[in-house]
Amino acid sequence: MRRAEILLILSCLAAPALAQEATEGPTNEKAQATYRKALDHLQKHDRHAALGDFKKADKQDGGHCLGCQKGMVKYGIEFQEWKTAQAGAEEMIADAKGDENLAVAHYQFGLVIMREALLKNQEELFARAHDEMSKALATYANFPDAIYADGQALARLKQDDEAKKRFELFVKLRPAGDLDRQRALRYLSRPELARARMAPPFWVETSDGQHISLDDLQGKVVLIDFWATWCGPCRAALPRIRDIAKKFQGEPFVLLSIGLDDDEQKWKKFVADNGMTWPQYFDGGFAGPIARAFGVHVIPQTFTIDADGVLQDQHIGDASIEGKLKKLVAQARGLGTAQKPTQ
Repeated sequence: MRRAEILLILSCLAAPALAQEATEGPTNEKAQATYRKALDHLQKHDRHAALGDFKKADKQDGGHCLGCQKGMVKYGIEFQEWKTAQAGAEEMIADAKGDENLAVAHYQFGLVIMREALLKNQEELFARAHDEMSKALATYANFPDAIYADGQALARLKQDDEAKKRFELFVKLRPAGDLDRQRALRYLSRPELARARMAPPFWVETSDGQHISLDDLQGKVVLIDFWATWCGPCRAALPRIRDIAKKFQGEPFVLLSIGLDDDEQKWKKFVADNGMTWPQYFDGGFAGPIARAFGVHVIPQTFTIDADGVLQDQHIGDASIEGKLKKLVAQARGLGTAQKPTQ
């Protein structure tokens, strides 16, 4: 059975594994109608319009609509409307009932600040994110998501010893094979990587049954190629991609092509007919989990990741990438087979 587990770049906005007891929808009649409009926009994949209606419904409800606030946080971050996202999180904190809900609210506020901090690279914002994560953990100590996020904030503040403590605790709380746990293990051995532009971790099962996890490819250069059968420039770029697969065969290198078609059978036939024998994964369009994790909206597009998992290059179109790949592969070859962290 095909599956993909994705951690969004820099932080994950998935709901934390803590109970939200409160009713999420608004109680005001007008707010309920606006809230339903927001949900309808989401069904139609119009997230920006949904954000506007979440804001409106929350205001109509007197700032007490939890579902609206969650939408304000999630889509406020997506569209970099930081004031909207912070307002939603602050209202969640004000209305939270019980330690678990309060911890979740502080965590959400911390995520908003962390995402803004990562975009602007401001130490003051990383410090504020750390403060919010600390408040979440003071309320609910065994909160894995907050522990991991706080480790990232501390690493950005170059407090590596404290960051390591957070990552060590997180590793103990998560099962083997968990994507975040795999990344935390890398940060434990090399905390400076938590300050690098790391590619988002993912796990996929390719069309030929291979299981590929980015963090399991430590020590290898990875080229991720986003394409689709309907994309003329992608088809034009195929000979170059095929040549790269051939040239670097046997090297510490992995080429993974991510198909963004919406018709899996058509995609499979094209892959077979065109001799695309390197690892292939069907993501199901721009709304697919890997495309969203990498923020892909235009194809063809490639991402070059070095042996440490750091994103080195991003190209749109049929740009020449072989020179960069040769240098990175030579470096990886010189390092030899990287030793994996202890599981």
